Amino acid sequence: MQLFSILNISFNFDYLPLFIIAALAWSIPMLKSLARLTKIPNPVLELVLGFVIARPLLNNFSVESIRILEFLALTGFIFLMFLTGLEIDVNKILDSMSLKRMSLSRFKKNSFLMGILIFLITISLSLILTFVISQLIDIKSIWYFSLIMVTSSVGIILPVLKSREEINTEYGQMIISAAAIADIISIILFTLSAFIIKKGFKTEILLIIALFILFYIFYRIGLRLKDIKFFKRVTYQLAHADLQIRIRGTIFLILIFIVSSQFIDKETILLGAFLAGLLLSVFLYKTRSLLLIKLDGMGYGFFIPIFFIVVGAQFNASDLKELDNSLIPFLGLLLGALYLVKIIPSFIWYKYGIRKVFAGGILLASRLSLIIAASKIGLDLGIITPGINSCFILMAVITCLFSPTLYNMINPRSIFDIGKTIVVGGSSTGVLLLRRLKMHARAGIIIEKNKKRYTEILAKGLEAVHGDGMDPSIYKEVKLSPSNYVVVLTDSDQDNIKISRLLREEFGHEKIISRSGTSKIELELLRLGVDLIDTSRIIATTVENLILRPTTYQALVETFESFTVEEITVTNKKIDRLKVQEIPFHNDGFLMLIKRGKEMHVPHGDTNIRLEDNVIVFGTNRAVQDFREKLT
Repeated sequence: MQLFSILNISFNFDYLPLFIIAALAWSIPMLKSLARLTKIPNPVLELVLGFVIARPLLNNFSVESIRILEFLALTGFIFLMFLTGLEIDVNKILDSMSLKRMSLSRFKKNSFLMGILIFLITISLSLILTFVISQLIDIKSIWYFSLIMVTSSVGIILPVLKSREEINTEYGQMIISAAAIADIISIILFTLSAFIIKKGFKTEILLIIALFILFYIFYRIGLRLKDIKFFKRVTYQLAHADLQIRIRGTIFLILIFIVSSQFIDKETILLGAFLAGLLLSVFLYKTRSLLLIKLDGMGYGFFIPIFFIVVGAQFNASDLKELDNSLIPFLGLLLGALYLVKIIPSFIWYKYGIRKVFAGGILLASRLSLIIAASKIGLDLGIITPGINSCFILMAVITCLFSPTLYNMINPRSIFDIGKTIVVGGSSTGVLLLRRLKMHARAGIIIEKNKKRYTEILAKGLEAVHGDGMDPSIYKEVKLSPSNYVVVLTDSDQDNIKISRLLREEFGHEKIISRSGTSKIELELLRLGVDLIDTSRIIATTVENLILRPTTYQALVETFESFTVEEITVTNKKIDRLKVQEIPFHNDGFLMLIKRGKEMHVPHGDTNIRLEDNVIVFGTNRAVQDFREKLT
């Protein structure tokens, strides 16, 4: 006790309010799973249960206890803004910014420029519709109200597109770019507008530019550090166990921007947190990063649920009485305006068809964290009334609930209609394979005849069909196409042979992979032209890598960090017969091997690239994407 006395640590804090919030945060995913409400975003349930359960329970606690909750909620809000910035793929936006030889057709294909155009149309429509709404109720700042309406939610839109394997399509990139640009510009404009409303148009506004200068300075520092071998080795060595240097560094980075923002103005901290996430996004390979998994765990596992539950607990339904008889017309007008400002600009995507135009606009109308943030700032500034703030929170709940559902209804797409890997047999190996493919944003589906195992696979969030791999009709059900890989992994070697024979002889399918248990089984499968998984060789190779090249193996396999290997078939006629040195490949990757027929070549600068070459490339996600675009 003497030690605690010296450190002035008090045991008088009441943890019961935090216990109530933590209990709700834990129970919400459980309730979603039990009630099969998987399509409802967690934050929506957190808002609702925060109002229904947490609000009455927290009323009897001291001001000090509630202040501690408010601090944790603000930290959750900051973390939410940070992760919002982190979700935006800055590299893809940067890749889109080249204006060389810009033509109308290229402009229409440039997701970044189209996103800017959509934002300009959206803000113009928002101003017009806000003026119309102001005829019904008093709006103190038409400009600020308009800004609230142009927000989107990358956090809602991204999972929808990922689940449908549309994230890498041109159409998907158009939607995600429009949402990302709406987020970026909205946050900047909120910050500037709040500063001007609060302090007037003074020279101090230039201090906000200092945040962008800080962003650029750390960007340049990051570029230098990532090329220093000593720094990479040390951060890898200190990244695990009790040290967690990358997590500590990330928190340090967030606080650099937060503390710098606080010197400017308290409303600026959201922009600071967003810029910190945006900065880390430049250097993070998000589809495979273990760091992102840890940050998601900290944010969505603890801080962010506290924020949404506290917002729900602070929601005061009596504030809606402020609008009196105009409440229902106002809510109707506001909801209509929130959808119109997103749907109308989406008509510039008319080439994708009218269904996709409407679906894309409706999905962009999903709003969550930013609309709540902007409204809360407006409330603190006195330009948004408590009643209007409550209405915006209601709109966040409604758009999050209905927009993704409407998108799927208007623009239906099944996993059976897209490129996929078909796994026959729901063994642990098959399930692990699908999970890893999902991590690479690749579609996959399992065919499993055991009803219990099929149900368990569905419960894990994976795609599956109940059926027998030896039944030809099951392949018609999953719409087997020549481009699909079929991985045969049943519990029986004889069944693997029968299924492989069925696929080869009845469907003429070529892309079949299976495992060999014995030399006899291996011979049978080889006769059928099946690609074999030699488990003995894989185990031996893994042990060899762990002994001879442990750091490389850990980096590529276990930590899911910065680099990936991919095999690409050359189909671009423009580079046929060109030398490697004549093709401007990305600096963060290189060609490892060229497979030409049965020959293997280690490429050099004067090596020619030919059509139908199988090129094995190594590099960052951005670099591999660049290889893919130039070679195909």
